[in-house]
Amino acid sequence: MSVLDICSGLLLWSGALLLVVAGIGLLRFPHFYSRLHAAGVVDTLAAALFLGGLALKFGATLASVKLGLIFLFLLFTSPTACHALAYSAWISGLRESDDTQEPPSSPN
Repeated sequence: MSVLDICSGLLLWSGALLLVVAGIGLLRFPHFYSRLHAAGVVDTLAAALFLGGLALKFGATLASVKLGLIFLFLLFTSPTACHALAYSAWISGLRESDDTQEPPSSPN
C-alpha cells in the first residue's frame, strides 16, 4: 500500500465516521434548529472529506478536477439550502423554545 492509498482511506473513513456521529447527533439534539445546524455543517465537511479521499485515489486526472468542481458546488449550495430551510421554518412559526409549530398571525 502506498502513502496515497493510506491517506485516501483515512479521509474516506473519517468522512464516514463523521456522518455516523452526525446521525447520532440528529437523533439526540433537542430542537429543530440545532439539528439543522449540525446537519448543514457536517454535510459540507463530510462531502469535503469524501471528495478529497476520492481525489487522492484517482490522482491528478480529469476525475479529480470534476470532484473539485462538485465540491465547489456543494460548498455553495449546502449552506444556502440549510439557510432557506431554517428561514422557511422561522417564517412558518417554528421557534426555538419548542418544536410545535405556531400558526402564523393573520395580517388583518
